[in-house]
Amino acid sequence: MRKTEEVFNSHPYCCYKKKGRLSVFVSVRQKQHSEMSLTAILSEIDGGDDKGVGKLLQKYNLENSHTFAFDHKEEDARIELCQGLLKVLRRSDHPLCQSTCLETLRILSRDKRVLGPVATKEGILTLAGLARIHVVGHDGEPLEEAQSAEEERVVVEALKCLCNVVFNSVPAQQVGADVKLAEGLCARLPSVSSSHHEVGLFSLRLLFLLSALRTDVRGMLQKEAGAVRLLTDILERTLDVRWVGPYEAEAPKPEALPISSENNELAMEALKALFNITMSDSSDEDNDHQLRLIAGIMRHLLMLKTHTEDKTEEAHSHTINLLSNLPVRCLDVLIDIPVQGGMETYGGKNMDVVQILLDFMEKRIDKGTNYKEGLTPVLSLMTESSRYHREIRRYLKAQVLPPLKDVKERPEIGCTVRNKLVRLMTHVDMAVKQGAAEFLFVLCKESVDNLLKYTGYGNAAGLLMARGLLAGGRGETQYSSDEDSDTEEYKSAKPFINPITGHIELPMPNPMEEMTEEQKEYEAQKLVKMIDELSRKELIRPMGVRKDGTLAPLGEAIHECSPPPSSDSDSD
Repeated sequence: MRKTEEVFNSHPYCCYKKKGRLSVFVSVRQKQHSEMSLTAILSEIDGGDDKGVGKLLQKYNLENSHTFAFDHKEEDARIELCQGLLKVLRRSDHPLCQSTCLETLRILSRDKRVLGPVATKEGILTLAGLARIHVVGHDGEPLEEAQSAEEERVVVEALKCLCNVVFNSVPAQQVGADVKLAEGLCARLPSVSSSHHEVGLFSLRLLFLLSALRTDVRGMLQKEAGAVRLLTDILERTLDVRWVGPYEAEAPKPEALPISSENNELAMEALKALFNITMSDSSDEDNDHQLRLIAGIMRHLLMLKTHTEDKTEEAHSHTINLLSNLPVRCLDVLIDIPVQGGMETYGGKNMDVVQILLDFMEKRIDKGTNYKEGLTPVLSLMTESSRYHREIRRYLKAQVLPPLKDVKERPEIGCTVRNKLVRLMTHVDMAVKQGAAEFLFVLCKESVDNLLKYTGYGNAAGLLMARGLLAGGRGETQYSSDEDSDTEEYKSAKPFINPITGHIELPMPNPMEEMTEEQKEYEAQKLVKMIDELSRKELIRPMGVRKDGTLAPLGEAIHECSPPPSSDSDSD
């Protein structure tokens, strides 16, 4: 064994490492093999032997299919390979050779540093032509129904390459905008759900990337290409929407099968692209009608199930993101469904979707992670819906803040939705704490007294300071005049509730009870000196509340609140 170890240790191409009783050998020859394979491929490309190129590329693709980190020393060779692959793609008309070259190009496009040759007008147009996307200055063939599997694979690989290149290269994004690549993709959208699944999927994904990375493309898609209508049509087809009213879809039957995996994937990509495009504000009448249609489809989607619980939650998440983009006036479509009917308590409105949103919010709170991306969108949606639609606010108030009875525990302690939201009011993430506090504040009709009743002053202080309501009062939004009535249990307990903590506290012993007046005076002076010292060192800054409810340095607040000196004088 010792001789064997000496042989491996002395070999110029190998490293030896002993780990317990196992010997691990790492060959440096792999690196040289990679360099040699790139050199061989480039030689074949220069020689014009496409068949030989294809065989070498197939081997390279197999070895690097899971490679995402590349050797910097081979960077120049990979750039040259990108140029060579584009040369082969332009001269070859064999689908197998094209798809193999595109697969290699897709692997190489994971490295941002080598995309220079591809992120040019010529490179993007070459890929667009192979993807059968008609763009300005390039006559791409339209995608036909009757295509061979090899030709479909070429289209899919070209779309995958475009997705990688656009995502990883800013120059490619600019070229895509210049040649109106997104407009060419829109021409394909009417056939998305009926064409080859992956062709539709990656066409939508490319449209999503272009609209996410370029604001000018976003505006063009909305105003010129009619992408909102086209994507809405895709959602109608993939989700099997059947209208029974102007904006009301037929309710899914309890025994209905879940959305198929393929249709769910298409719908999610369409939702993401729609989210980007609807970020551009538009208020014309036709657009308002289109946005109400989207709201109706989103309601339908929230009522559907997919093949797994995780996929259903993902679908609901994308739905909520899109609903957050719609004008709040269009959200009446979520509860106004005359055919199915609603609840008399809430003016005949249907609250099924509102309950789904509430359940989704609670599930995201219970997860305990990624609150900013996972929770704040649904909090924002329910807050704005409650502010604008009285029936939604009344329903959510009844579910989240029912009349108080037991006030023995702090508001943040417990497992009710109210307890969970109050805990979030002191979360470290500013967006999360503001979102939770604003939601509860709106449910309380922006009344400071009502909010403090459910949360306590300590939990609400951050919101009140930000809104300039530390001195009490109401927010700016006007709400209905119906008053909430307190329970008898709360009325009897109210005099004993600590307004800071929001619950009844057990009597605490008075530490000054057995002190003499001199001792009390001494402790008071000691406290003043400590506060003064901390203030001088700027470790703390004593603050006071102005008349308008905002905070100010203590001296300013006292000066503002003190009465003006009397102008009367007793002197002659």
